[in-house]
Amino acid sequence: MMTSRFIRNVRLGIKTLLLHKMRSILTMLGMVFGVGAVIAMLAVGEGASKQALDQIRRLGSQNIIINSQKPIGQASSGSMQVRMNIYGLLYDDLTRIEQSFSTIERTVPAKLIRGQGRVGGRTLELRLVGTTPNWFELVSRELLTGRVMTELDIENNASVVVLTEHGARKLLVGKTTIGSQVLINQGYFTVIGVIKSESTQSGTMQTPDQEIDAYIPLNVAIERFGDMAVTRSSGSRSRELVELHQLIVQVDSIENVESTAAGIERMLSMFHPKGDYRTSVPLALLRQAEATQRTFNIVLGSIAGISLLIGGIGIMNIMLASVTERTREIGVRRAIGARRKQIIGQFLIETVVLSVTGGFIGIGIGLLIPWLITMFADMPTVVTLWSVLLSVFISIGVGVIFGMYPAMRAANLDPIVALRHE
Repeated sequence: MMTSRFIRNVRLGIKTLLLHKMRSILTMLGMVFGVGAVIAMLAVGEGASKQALDQIRRLGSQNIIINSQKPIGQASSGSMQVRMNIYGLLYDDLTRIEQSFSTIERTVPAKLIRGQGRVGGRTLELRLVGTTPNWFELVSRELLTGRVMTELDIENNASVVVLTEHGARKLLVGKTTIGSQVLINQGYFTVIGVIKSESTQSGTMQTPDQEIDAYIPLNVAIERFGDMAVTRSSGSRSRELVELHQLIVQVDSIENVESTAAGIERMLSMFHPKGDYRTSVPLALLRQAEATQRTFNIVLGSIAGISLLIGGIGIMNIMLASVTERTREIGVRRAIGARRKQIIGQFLIETVVLSVTGGFIGIGIGLLIPWLITMFADMPTVVTLWSVLLSVFISIGVGVIFGMYPAMRAANLDPIVALRHE
């Protein structure tokens, strides 16, 4: 009985709204654009934040990354023609870190050397990364073909190299990838594998790899290339002595990451008063990025909420006008026995039908806009289920809240006065 009465009231509400099609459509536009804006803006914000968060997570939430960096204004020793810059992490730093912290599971050192790779007539500027097999476990990258370095390669001082997909495409076109010989800085290396690289900026931290990287055993890098690097500037030569360019430290649990990072920072500051290193903690950046994402979503949601507020005010305004127009109708219904709650229910149903219909159209637009942005602007967008459900509940809530006053006003009309209304 109650269900059939409710359905009858909904049909009556829809029929009443269709009597003024254009007015109903214009009234719904506020809800359409408001709901569409909520979904679209949250999708854009969620997409941008997710991309940044994914990049940080791929660095490892249990990792601490320490990089050598040249101190600002460092004085150079030597003549004007040949200068010597000595800075950065030391082999002793690696030993001290491993022996001083029980929370550390493993460490990965890396030495970076600029070089040129040559296969036949093809050449490519490379960044040689002398490291250990653990690098490929701590910085997870997809293995496309072959294998990565093993402890056996380290023990045998094997002249092997793992290329990135970019390096393999540039140097090994038309050749068998695995087993090919690459001439790097006057020495031949055998290609044993190809991995996918990711060279992007994640907030304030550079990912450890670049697309021009070529990975070789650390002991081979030290034996072949030593610790010296030569750069040229304005006709003079500058020699740089850097033992290790990077250390990646994996901690045993997330709970110990920040305390271990603080301990490492204190210890390094004792042996590096010049501050020739930089410590990055992906976990701290991850938490900061998540907090920024929440703030960003609140701001975007608030801006879109203003559109919904305007839409709700528009609905209330139209419904108040409808009450004035239908004053005589309300008086007749009250005179033949309609109760106040029935009048309130009728007007609330009409308001909710308006807002919900506009909300569903807005959802369609809100789903379309992110798709268009991704297609034509190549920006990542993520439409979440909670944003769609939130829009539905907001639509219903706006209809009830902004429809309550007009409905109460209609129900409180004096039947005798309403019947006399012209």
